[in-house]
Amino acid sequence: MKLATLFLPFSGKGWGQLQGMDIDIPSLAWKLVIPLSLLPPIFLYFNGTHYGAGFLPEFANKNWQFITTTFFLAELLTFFVMGWLIHSVLEQNKLEITYHDAYLLAGIAPIPMWLSSVGLLFPSALIAAFVVGIGLIASCVIVYIGTRALSHRASIDITSMSATYTIMSASLAAWVLLMLIIWMY
Repeated sequence: MKLATLFLPFSGKGWGQLQGMDIDIPSLAWKLVIPLSLLPPIFLYFNGTHYGAGFLPEFANKNWQFITTTFFLAELLTFFVMGWLIHSVLEQNKLEITYHDAYLLAGIAPIPMWLSSVGLLFPSALIAAFVVGIGLIASCVIVYIGTRALSHRASIDITSMSATYTIMSASLAAWVLLMLIIWMY
């Protein structure tokens, strides 16, 4: 894999290349979503068992096996729900997109969030929050560029901006629900 491949989701032409790869949804799930969805639970488990209360109060007294397993399963469910949601929102806004492309966006957009979980390797909640914030911003940028490119809209388009806002709001709500899993248990 070339380094330039990592930057494909950050350009409209890159999304055209990603579409041209013709990755089917099961392959996308098995080869991209599942492996990268493992990163946050693994780093969360490491952080919770190694840093515990040094990271955040009450972090040491949690059942990390249950939390991280539940978190992983919730991430996988989120992928499938977000693919459906992206398709529905874009169709509602009269933007044409296939289910395949909606799931392509749902699989690629969270990559920065998954990778930002490396911030949990540091025993500082501030560093982790900063790295996750960068991941969240990058994911939002990917959603906007991907929505616009996959629906074949102009670079400045109010309709795709509105649809992107709805998708990002739902994504943020899903992320908050995932965070609640950690705090509830």
